[in-house]
Amino acid sequence: MRPDLEPPRPIVVDAVTRALLEDLVPLGDLTSALLPPDLRATASFLSRQRGVLAGVACAEEAFRQVDPEVDLHWDRRDGDDVGPGDTIGTVTGLLGSLLTGERTALNFLGHLSGIATHTRAFVDAAATGGPVRIWDTRKTTPGLRTLEKAAVRCGGGANHRGNLSDWVLLKDNHLTLMGIAGAVAAAHARWPGRTAHVECDRIDQLAEALDAGADAVLLDNMTPDEVRACVALVDERCGGGRLRPLLEVSGGVTLDTVAAYAATGIDCISIGGLTNAAPVLDIGLDIA
Repeated sequence: MRPDLEPPRPIVVDAVTRALLEDLVPLGDLTSALLPPDLRATASFLSRQRGVLAGVACAEEAFRQVDPEVDLHWDRRDGDDVGPGDTIGTVTGLLGSLLTGERTALNFLGHLSGIATHTRAFVDAAATGGPVRIWDTRKTTPGLRTLEKAAVRCGGGANHRGNLSDWVLLKDNHLTLMGIAGAVAAAHARWPGRTAHVECDRIDQLAEALDAGADAVLLDNMTPDEVRACVALVDERCGGGRLRPLLEVSGGVTLDTVAAYAATGIDCISIGGLTNAAPVLDIGLDIA
């Protein structure tokens, strides 16, 4: 697996531990306890849809925590394309262990692969409009953000800030109180070295953000034509060697409209639906 696609191992272990606790407390797997204790089997992870794989580390960790003696072999890794009927990997061990870990492993694989697949769809659609990065947001499942953001990377997307400590994002509720110039000045004074990122929903606000020295600007809920006008203003104002702020589009972007936004010359398009609206990729575990 490419290191840049992998979630940190402590996050994987913690998430899988919590998931297994949901399934096994207080008495364990009552049904699997009825099986012959020495009965062994081999099972195959099979994709039933076309998509992009993510979550292999979590699936593997689920079986490791249930039974360290389970043997796993992966034919595909995170970031790989899969199609209907493709074998993703195999797992061999005690049948009871396979059945106990099955649902937890599949939950992670299906959910995270769904995010990677949904992200890839946006990346591919945006590419027809122009060079742009597809960004995720903080609209993630509580407790799973790091895993979901890794899945976005598997689909070819990029990660927006991971949490509120990453950089200063000045949204409308902050700006109502402080104003754009005051908010950017306060951010640079309090947190030097951190990005001061300003949300704008009108072109006059963008002009204020440029005057204030914002490091990045979020163009919120604008049409492609409005965004194009904003990009033209930035190009005009930031000529002559002045550092151009990073330009982001957000709000209501769909698969049908993402190419039009990409064609405006924007740098990034952030889409909350990458993580909070991705359908699960159908993956099964077939026991021989």
